[in-house]
Amino acid sequence: MLNKKTIEDIDVSGKKVIVRVDFNVPLDENGNITDDKRIVGALPTIKYLIAHKAKTILVSHLGRPKNGPEEKFSMKPTAKRLSELIGQEVIMASDVIGEDAKTKAAALKEGQVLMLENVRFHKEETSKDPEVARAFAKELASMAEIYVNDAFGTAHRAHASTAVIAEFLPAVCGYLIKKEIEFMGGALSNPERPFVAILGGSKVSDKIKVIDNLIDKVDTLIIGGGMAYTFFKAKGYNIGTSIVEEDRVELAKELMAKADAKGVKLLLPVDNMVAKEFKNDSERKVVASNAIEDGWMGLDIGTETIRIFSDTIKNAKTVIWNGPMGVFEMPNFAVGTKEVAKALAESGALTIVGGGDSAAAVEQMGYAEKISHVSTGGGASLEFLEGKTLPGIDALMDK
Repeated sequence: MLNKKTIEDIDVSGKKVIVRVDFNVPLDENGNITDDKRIVGALPTIKYLIAHKAKTILVSHLGRPKNGPEEKFSMKPTAKRLSELIGQEVIMASDVIGEDAKTKAAALKEGQVLMLENVRFHKEETSKDPEVARAFAKELASMAEIYVNDAFGTAHRAHASTAVIAEFLPAVCGYLIKKEIEFMGGALSNPERPFVAILGGSKVSDKIKVIDNLIDKVDTLIIGGGMAYTFFKAKGYNIGTSIVEEDRVELAKELMAKADAKGVKLLLPVDNMVAKEFKNDSERKVVASNAIEDGWMGLDIGTETIRIFSDTIKNAKTVIWNGPMGVFEMPNFAVGTKEVAKALAESGALTIVGGGDSAAAVEQMGYAEKISHVSTGGGASLEFLEGKTLPGIDALMDK
């Protein structure tokens, strides 16, 4: 477990506290927020700071602005939504480290909240030049006395506002990062067993390091989604026109051999829903994994596989899931992903869903409430599962 200080380990009363949040929310063409989950996720930390009379300064990015300030990437809609959620005005700065931000930060009263403009309006935020990033981070830090990182979604980035700023201020984590460390860190370092990991998605290459790291930790590793076909190819099966990474077939063999040597059960689909074309209404049928004919492509796991995977989840004590079981954007090939989500929701295990598509799937199906922890960071949770050190967490003070 990572032993990092949290906001509860530092006196914030009357202090100016700069908080890195992840308010990178989806907006429609009229600039309205279509999903405020990330803002809601930061509420425990923000409310704690307000209740403890801190002067809170929020900093976040939104989208990928290329050339300085662009109105469509402004933080204004997030400040407005946050005001509604906390029942008090969130003061909006028109810049990040300019005169308006500094004046408003200096004038903050206890319990007030200030939102800075999009930190990525400054290319220094993501600069690879350490001196450039440091100068920008120092400028940001000059507005506050304490730094809190509560943006797990960007904790794998060594950016000025996510990691470098910790060089200049006492740095602790907020409740969101604390929760991620407790759930994901706890599952990886000291899981209740049987410990099952389910990995899906289309590419083995995206998950190699995760598979490799998890083989050392889990009792059972379930592999579904498009990447299963690279493993089928490694077993010598015919895979028709299914997606495959030819350059990863040898690696798939090595990973299966490693699991075998470690006594880890590696479960692959035993049957698949195959289709003639990559279309929702294509002709389709369920066939055994070693019986996919030429001209057919696997787009989801089959009925028998769903039963086996669900039973394995039912008997587990800890389950981590990352990546869909099929092309879940198409309703006809979303069944496997839905059934795995349902099995997780009904299981008595500690269940963790690692960001990205799997998080979207459990949200969509209304199962999010029944999962112990849905991670807020796709890329960050993957790197965490790989056993990597995340710069945004590493930079915080140890207990």
